[in-house]
Amino acid sequence: VQLQASGGGLVQAGGSLRLSCVRSGRFASVHAWGWYRQAPGEQRELVGSITGIITNYTDSVKGQFTISRDSFKNTLYLQMRRLKPEDTAVYYCSGTFDGRVYWGQGTLVTVSS
Repeated sequence: VQLQASGGGLVQAGGSLRLSCVRSGRFASVHAWGWYRQAPGEQRELVGSITGIITNYTDSVKGQFTISRDSFKNTLYLQMRRLKPEDTAVYYCSGTFDGRVYWGQGTLVTVSS
């Protein structure tokens, strides 16, 4: 399984971005699929995840970010709205497939004030 993230970039505060994570490879089962982020000098943190039809978000992004997926396109999305400078980070997608955790490469999101 490989995960390919894209969609990062530079955006002004208050703007929006949508990240995509395309999954390739074969697997029998998926437990969870989600997004993490790592700000400069900080530890990587979970942004949110989707398991089945249930989504979970860290408190700081509730109501601001939305995770969705397109099973036909094998793609996970992270819609980010009302972005703030503190959302600046490298965003990673991650998933647990057949009991193993996979990570995609990060995509940088920079929010200017």
